[in-house]
Amino acid sequence: QVQLVESGGGLVQVGDSLKLSCAFSGGAVSSYAMAWFRQAPGKGREVVAVIDWSGRTSYYADSVKGRFTISRDNAKNTVYLQMNSLKPEDTAVYYCAADRLLTTTPNYDYWGQGTQVTVSS
Repeated sequence: QVQLVESGGGLVQVGDSLKLSCAFSGGAVSSYAMAWFRQAPGKGREVVAVIDWSGRTSYYADSVKGRFTISRDNAKNTVYLQMNSLKPEDTAVYYCAADRLLTTTPNYDYWGQGTQVTVSS
């Protein structure tokens, strides 16, 4: 059974950096597109970054372009989110999600428990 476990969150100051990790188990992560989502208190969940199965193509929300980098190491079954120049509006619970690629439309059926990122102002 597929399981995702996020780690690396914490409390930081404006301008600091964090690197989140997502450990994938229960299958070959290379068979999945992967994504990072986030949800702030009282707000809906939003996509932050997406990476295809090979790591060749990625997508970023406009709010994080130039600051965040998504990457993956399929041999290690791990996906990363490097976050630089953090802002208070980045404060949220960050979730890792997996898309089985059964359809063209993304379908994130597998989710981690989330890791809290808090950026103080």
